[in-house]
Amino acid sequence: MAKTPTNPPSPPRETIDDVNLRDALEERYLAYALSTIMGRALPDARDGLKPVHRRILYGMQILKLDPGTAFKKCAKIVGDVMGSFHPHGDQAIYDALVRLAQDFSSRYPLVDGQGNFGNIDGDNPAAYRYTEARMTDVARLLLEGIDEDAIDFRPNYSGETQEPIVLPAAFPNLLANGSQGIAVGMATSIPPHNVAELCDAALYLIQHPQTNAEGLMNFVPGPDFPTGGVIVDTKTEIAETYRTGRGAFRLRARWDKEDGARGMWNIVVTEIPYMVQKSRLIEKMAELVNERKLPLVADIRDESAEDVRVVIEPRNRSVDPTLLMESVFKLTELESRISMNMNVLVDGVVPRVVGLPEALWQWLNHRREVLLRRSRHRRAEIEHRLEVLAGMLIVFLNLDEVIRIIREEDDAKDALKARFALSEVQAEYILNTRLRSLRRLEEMELRRENDALIAERDQIDKLLASDAMQWKVLSSDIREVRKKYGPETKIGKRRTSFEDAPAGSDIDLAEAMIEREPITVVVSEKGWIRALKGHQGDLSSLQFKGDDALKVSFLSETTAKILVFATNGKVYTLDASKLPGGRGFGDPIRLMAELDEGADVALVMPYQAGVKMLISGSDGRGFIVGQDDMTSATRKGRMMLNVDKDVTLRVCVPAVGDHVAIIGENRKLLIFPLAQIPEMGRGKGVRLQKYKDGGVADVKAFDLGDGLSWKDSAGRTFNVAKADLADWLGNRGDAGRLPPKGFPKNNSFG
Repeated sequence: MAKTPTNPPSPPRETIDDVNLRDALEERYLAYALSTIMGRALPDARDGLKPVHRRILYGMQILKLDPGTAFKKCAKIVGDVMGSFHPHGDQAIYDALVRLAQDFSSRYPLVDGQGNFGNIDGDNPAAYRYTEARMTDVARLLLEGIDEDAIDFRPNYSGETQEPIVLPAAFPNLLANGSQGIAVGMATSIPPHNVAELCDAALYLIQHPQTNAEGLMNFVPGPDFPTGGVIVDTKTEIAETYRTGRGAFRLRARWDKEDGARGMWNIVVTEIPYMVQKSRLIEKMAELVNERKLPLVADIRDESAEDVRVVIEPRNRSVDPTLLMESVFKLTELESRISMNMNVLVDGVVPRVVGLPEALWQWLNHRREVLLRRSRHRRAEIEHRLEVLAGMLIVFLNLDEVIRIIREEDDAKDALKARFALSEVQAEYILNTRLRSLRRLEEMELRRENDALIAERDQIDKLLASDAMQWKVLSSDIREVRKKYGPETKIGKRRTSFEDAPAGSDIDLAEAMIEREPITVVVSEKGWIRALKGHQGDLSSLQFKGDDALKVSFLSETTAKILVFATNGKVYTLDASKLPGGRGFGDPIRLMAELDEGADVALVMPYQAGVKMLISGSDGRGFIVGQDDMTSATRKGRMMLNVDKDVTLRVCVPAVGDHVAIIGENRKLLIFPLAQIPEMGRGKGVRLQKYKDGGVADVKAFDLGDGLSWKDSAGRTFNVAKADLADWLGNRGDAGRLPPKGFPKNNSFG
C-alpha cells in the first residue's frame, strides 16, 4: 500500500523591514562615493599617490625591482599587484604602470620601462607580456624607510597580508608629478612642477612658516611640464591660482622661425602642450588648412624623429610669423588650458582644495612624522643591541663558565639567567651564538660598539626632544634631493618657460595676407582716389578726368590705412590695399565710404598710430584728438567734429609743438599756447579765434622757440623769429591782428 505523501515543511518566514527608498539610496550612494574618493580618484596630499600607484610601487619593492637590478615582465608585476593588493582588473593596473613610465606624461617617472610604452603620438603601449619594468631612483625615494616603521600598514582586501596606507615620500611627488582624477561630485587636476623649485620653496617655508602663495612664487614661478612649452599667464593670475588652489594655465607650443631659400621661411614647432597627442593635433590642423580656416597656412607636416619637429609653411613670405601663430593658437591645441584644482586627501582622510603653501606643509609635516617614527624605530633597535652587547660582555669575561653551563645543565637558559642575572633576550642570544663567533669575540670591539650605540642613542634623544633639530635634519634631506635633481642635471632642468601673451586684439587675417609694397596715393579735387605703384615724386604727367585736378598726394604702403575727412565732421577709414590702381582715373571715394547727403571730401591723409591732431571747423572751433580715435571698421565712418548748419570741417593738422598759429579769412593772425586746447574723443570743440565775419583759413602747430615759418606761392620759406612774434601772442579766443609783412595772400601757412 502506497504511503500518503507528506507536505515538506514550509521554510521559515524571513523578516522584511520597510526602508525608505530615498534613505537607502542615499546611504548606498554615499558609500560608493566615499569608496571612489578615498580608494581610487583623489591622491593623498602626503605622498601624492593614488592607491593603485602606491600598490604598484610597493609590489615592485616586494619583487626587489630596485634601480640597477634586472627588469621583470610587467605581466608579473601586474599579476602580483592584482593578486595581493588591487583587485580592480589587470588593464587598470597596467595603464597606471605605463603612465608612471612615460617621460612625456610624468615629469619625474617612477617606473623605468623597457619595451614599447607608447609615445607622444598617442600610440598604445605593447601588451604587458612584452614589456618589462623596474623602479627609478625617484620611486626609491618615495619608499625610503618603509621597513623602519615609518608609516602605518593595513590589511589588504583579503586580509592575508599588509599594505602601506601612505609611503614615506622623501620626494615632493604631489606637486612634482601632479595628478589627475575624477571622483563622485569632485575632481582633481594638479599640473607637474620642478622639484628643485619645490625644494627651495619648502626650505624657505621651514624658515618662514607664514609665507603666502605670492611669496613662494619667488621660488615656484609656475608649473614645469614634461613636454615643455610656454606659459603666457601673468604673475597675478598664477599667484591667484596658487592662493586658491583653483584656476588654469595657458600653455602654448614653443616655436621658432626657420629661414629658407629666396626669402622664404617656415615655422618649426619643437614642443607641444602637455597631454596633447601629436598625431591628432596635426590631423586637426590639416583639416583646418583644407577647410581654409587657417588662411595664413599653406601646409603642415610632421618631421619628428625622437624630438618633436612640426613644420608649418606660411601662405606667402610677407605674412608676419607672430600673426600666423596667433591664428594657429586660436584654432588649434597648440594652445591649451591646463586646469588646476588641487583637491586632495588632507592627512589622507579629508578631501579638500588646498593652496600651494598648504600642499607643501602637508608634505613637510608628513616628512617630520616619518623622521620621528624612523628615529624611534632606530632607538628601539639600539636599545635591543645594547642589551645584547651587555650579555656578550658577560660571555667574554666568563667564557669557560658559560660553556660548562651549556654542556652540563639541563635547562641552560634558566641556569645562565640565574648565574649571571641575564635577561630573556640576552640568554636567548648567547644560546643562539655559534661557536665560531666566539673566536672573534674581543672585549675592545664590543666596548667600542657599545659606546658608539650609546652616543647614537643620545643623539636620537636630542633629536626627538628638539623641534629645531628635526627641521634641520629635514632641511638637510631636502637639500640632498635638490642636489640630486637640481637645474644643472638633465632631468631637473626647467623645461617650461614664461612669456607675455600678445595684446588681445582680433586678428585681421585678410590684412595679414596683403603683401607690403610702396604706393603713392592720389586724390583729386572732385574726390576721386587711386594708388600708383611705388613712391612717385613727379606727378606732373598725371591725368585727371574732365576739369578735375590734383587735390593731395602722399606716400604710403599697401598695408596702411587712409583717413578721409568729410565736410560734415565724419571720418572714414579706407584700406590702402583696396584702392584702385593708377592706370585709370581712380574711383570716387563715395563708392568706398557712405558719405552723408550734402557732405563732400574735405581732407585725406595717411593714418599714423599714436599721432595727435588739431582739428577745426570753419567757424574756428576745434580740439585735439588722436588718430587712434578716428579709425572705424565700417563704411559709415565715425562722427568726430560736431558742426552746426553752414559750418564745415576745415583743418586737421598734427598737434606737434608748444604753440598754435591760426589765421582767419579776415586775415587776422593769432598765436597762443597749444596747452589751451583740450584733448577730446569727439565733440564741438572750443573757440580757437574770434571772428566778426568769415571763418578760419589755416592753422599750424609749432615750437615758438624755432619761430613761425610759412611758404609763399613760389615755394620759398620765410621765418619770423620768436622775438618778432610778440605782437601776435595772446590767448585762445582772441581776435588777433594782421600778419607780418610778406605773409601769403591766400592766408595759408603752406
